[in-house]
Amino acid sequence: MGPGASGGAPGPAASGRVAGRYVAEVPAATRYRCTSCGNLTRFDVTTTTRVRAFHHYTVGGELSVEDSEVLDERVDEVLCRWCGSGGSVERVIPDAG
Repeated sequence: MGPGASGGAPGPAASGRVAGRYVAEVPAATRYRCTSCGNLTRFDVTTTTRVRAFHHYTVGGELSVEDSEVLDERVDEVLCRWCGSGGSVERVIPDAG
């Protein structure tokens, strides 16, 4: 990861349930740019997420996650999908205003 790619405090993450399991999405406001090839659209982002979730099982054993809260989310690695570089990826800070 290049300078700025590890990113500080996470923003709120969207979450959902797919086939009985919790899915966390990276905050939509986080954008990246590869200074090596110019890519702005395709990155492999590896994150570590710590979640508190209420698991409700039916008598038949089916799981339903009714409430979840992201307690901590950290970006571990960002790789450019085009050129494979990780050292040239930087976080894009949106223009204010």
